[in-house]
Order: sequence, then structure tokens, then C-alpha cells
Amino acid sequence: MFEYELETLSGKRIPLHIEDRMYVDGEFVGSDETFETEHPPTNEVLANLPVASEEQVDRAVQAAKRASMVWRDLDVFERREILEDFADFLEAHEAELTNLDVADNGSSIARMKFDVEKGAKNIRYMAGIAHELKGESPPTGANTHDWTQREPFGVVAGIVPFNHPNMFVSEKIAPALAAGNGIVVKPSEFTSLSALYIGHLVEKFGRFPDGLVNVVTGFGETGASLVENRDTGLVSMVGGPETGKAIMRGAASHLAPVLLELGGKNPFIVFPDATMDDVVDGLQGAMALPWQGQSCGSGTRLLVHEDAYDDVVPAIVDRVESVTVGDPFDESNTMGSVVSEPQFEKVVGYIEQAREEGAEVLTGGEVVDDYDTGYFLRPTIFRATPEHTIAHEETFGPVLTVMTWSDYDEMVGVANDIDYGLAASVWTNDLNSAHRAADDIEAGYIWINQHGRHYIGAPFGGYKESGIRGKEDLQELLDHTRVKNVNVDFSGDSPTLAGGNE
Repeated sequence: MFEYELETLSGKRIPLHIEDRMYVDGEFVGSDETFETEHPPTNEVLANLPVASEEQVDRAVQAAKRASMVWRDLDVFERREILEDFADFLEAHEAELTNLDVADNGSSIARMKFDVEKGAKNIRYMAGIAHELKGESPPTGANTHDWTQREPFGVVAGIVPFNHPNMFVSEKIAPALAAGNGIVVKPSEFTSLSALYIGHLVEKFGRFPDGLVNVVTGFGETGASLVENRDTGLVSMVGGPETGKAIMRGAASHLAPVLLELGGKNPFIVFPDATMDDVVDGLQGAMALPWQGQSCGSGTRLLVHEDAYDDVVPAIVDRVESVTVGDPFDESNTMGSVVSEPQFEKVVGYIEQAREEGAEVLTGGEVVDDYDTGYFLRPTIFRATPEHTIAHEETFGPVLTVMTWSDYDEMVGVANDIDYGLAASVWTNDLNSAHRAADDIEAGYIWINQHGRHYIGAPFGGYKESGIRGKEDLQELLDHTRVKNVNVDFSGDSPTLAGGNE
């Protein structure tokens, strides 16, 4: 590990504690091949990071498998205590982890600073319900006794995206370890620094068996080596649908189950009787501008009743036009930089395509030219129709598409006629409208008169190409185990134990 002082776009000097080695089997290791990671607002190279070889990935998997045999034998309450202490340990290093994430992914520190706390909360929750890993005893008739027991897979592959790096690492560690597994974490190649630093913290914490937590870095080939390793028992991933499909194909090579949280193109549905001030506040938050719109749960499709249009759209345009874009380490800025050049070009491509297809730009649609470096965009609002590409494909950027409706059934058809089904929000003061829409919308998580908040213990997951299974609840913990059934037939004479009492 080394110390690095980053000079930000606004001249701030931020100390960074950078671990540039992978953490495998309780050791820090490099590799012959490396790649650069940069600070998106300035394009300054922060470190050269290792690309894990297939042999190093296998070593991490074998270490996790071996360590899980030790870890799973601990009393569940001992595992709980250790995990809760580790959550405290992460929070004690909140500043270091937050600075690394903001430096690495370019999002606003005003919101990113809460990610360590959220990740620690998830660890405490999973640790606290670990005693719920119970079996059942189904009736099987006379002279037999049947029961089930839950056992860990051994090795979990945790693959995390770039938008909330340290939080998602904690989110993957939590159920894996609570259930008795070891884990190999593969972060995004664009935002690996906080994951590697968590490897450093695992070593410093010193209470996990060597090899229980491993961190490997690299590109898609590294992830594929991890997913396709025959000793990887479960793959848990957050990311895009195309990556999710590739993971399913890789996991199918040895029939490993998968847990996938994928993309979203989430409708924000406004009825004419809603409280419009609350709608505009909620819509601004739903756009996830502190993360440059880089959130799978963001509300990117405003389906507003035509009678509410004048109360909502001009107001949200005014809000968006007041957004300040710049140095993410300056808390006065609402937005920072898009995470990388490929992501920047993707979002710009969608904006240009929307213009070419005839969507109306209500505000934004431009690259910020105030700086000579970075990947800065103006938050953008289009008025469009369902046929426009921008209305049904995920941009993963600061872009909102506005569509109006008057007929309820047509609105539901537009809301559902996409490949995604992660989340939705419904804004109305009518109880019947709220219940009816919640039943009719094809999404795994629906908010009424709010958008974006997660509630620990409530499953978050999507329909269709938005994923498989949910997370943040008891079922996620159960999904990190396999079920074994045991049946005893005691219909015959009792066996005599050799050497027993006569």
C-alpha cells in the first residue's frame, strides 16, 4: 500500500491510501499484467493495478473453499460477533473508503459518504439473522424421521459494479460469510481501489481465517475465470444485463446457481391527484444526479398524466437547470463526472440518437465544456414517445425521458412494454389508484409516493431482464446455502453399539 495525494479539479488536496495489490489466500499479490485506474474528473492516473491470471483466480477460489471449512464450523453466534465487529471496523475507516470511491468513480462525495454506513448495516443485518439458517422436519409417516439442513456452498463469487464500489463489496460479503461461505470478490475494472483496500482491512482486522475473503482484479476475462471455476459454488452479481447473461452462460458450464441484480428503466408514474410539490422533490431524487444517473434503481421514465404536466415538467426542468456540475470532492456540487470514457461515450451516444429520432430536448443534452478534462455532462430531459430508443433502453446516465398519458390502460402498457422490470414509483393520493397500479406494473420493487429508498429486510430485485432473485432480506441469506435432506428409517430392531453397555 502507498500514500497518494490527489489534487482535485477545484484545487483540494485529498489523501488517498491506495492498495495496488490483490488479496489472495491471506497474502497481497501482484501480477505480470497491469492496468491503469484514473480519477474521472481530471483523468489523472491513480495507480496501476494487477490483472489476475487464471492461476491466481483458482488460488483464490481454492483458498475460499478451504477457509470456508473452518469458518462454517464456528458457532453461528461467534460468526455473528466477528461480522458485527468487522462492520464496526469498516465504519472506523469510512473516510479512507469514501475518498477512494469518489476518486475512483467521480460521484459526489455529498452522497457517497453514506455508502460505508449502508454496507456496514447490511453486514450487521445478515449477521443478526444468521441463526435463521434452520432446517425443517416434514412428516414422512411411521418409523421414519426426516429433516433438512442448510449448508454453505463453500465459495461465492461476488462481482460488483462501478457505481457504489465499497458498499457493494460489503453487500456481497455479508450474506456469503453469514451463511458460512468464503468469497472471491471481483470489482469493476473502473473502480477497484476500495475493494482492494477492503482486502487490506480484512488483513488488518485479523479475525477471519486466511483465504476466507479474497479480492482479484482485472477485466471480463478475470470474471469469467472466476465464474467458470468448477469450485465456485454460487455467483452473486450486480451489473448490466449483457454481463449477467454472460455470467449465466459461464456458470452453466458447471451448473452453479446465480443471483443477479441487473439494469432498470424504471417508470415514475404521476396521477393528476398527486401532491405535486412532493412529486417534483421525489423526481429530482429519483434521477440519482449525485451519481450522474448511474443507478439501476433511478427513475428515468416520467409517465405524467397530461393534467399534471404543467405542474411537474417545468418545475423539474428548473431544478435540473440549477444543478452544479464539477469537482465531486466539493460538496456544493450536485454532480460529478461520469465514471469512464466508455460510459461517457455510451450516454452521449444515446443523447445524440434521441435528437436524431426527433425527441424534444427540454434541457441539457450537452457536454460540459467548463473543464479541459473529465467526463462531464449536463443533466438532460427529453420529451419523447415510447417508440424513441431513449424511452426504453437504459442509458445509465443523467437522462430523464418525459411521456404523457391520459388513459390508464395505455399508460400501464407503456410502463410494462420494455425488457426491464426492476422498480417503479406511483404518485397518487387515491388509495384505489395506488393499489391498482402496484398490481399492474411489472416490476419487482414498487414505491408509492416515494422513489429510491431501500428498507433492510425488504427484498429488492427485478422482473424480466432486471435480474434473478432478490437481495437485502432473509431469502438472500437462504440463497447462499444448499439444502440437504436426511431421512432415517427406524422400523427395524435397534442396532447394538459395539462396546456398549450390556
